[in-house]
Amino acid sequence: MTESSDKKQLLHLVFGGELSNLEQVQFRNLNDLDIVGIFPDYASALVAWKSKAQATVDNAHMRYFIVHMHRLLNPSE
Repeated sequence: MTESSDKKQLLHLVFGGELSNLEQVQFRNLNDLDIVGIFPDYASALVAWKSKAQATVDNAHMRYFIVHMHRLLNPSE
C-alpha cells in the first residue's frame, strides 16, 4: 500500500554507533552500527534521533546522526 500525499518526500536516514575517539567520526565496530531507520522528512527523523541520543546519553562515545538521503539521491536540488 502506498501513501499518497502532496507533501514532497525527503528521505532521511538515522543511524548511530560507538566512536573510537571523540575527536573523529570513526566507529569502533561497523558491525555494531544501529540503523534506526529511514524517515520521510526531517521532522520525523529528528524525533527518532532525539530518542536514540537521549537513551544513550550515559555513553559519551555513542553518537547518532541524520543523513539527508534526498541530497545524495538528487544532488542538483
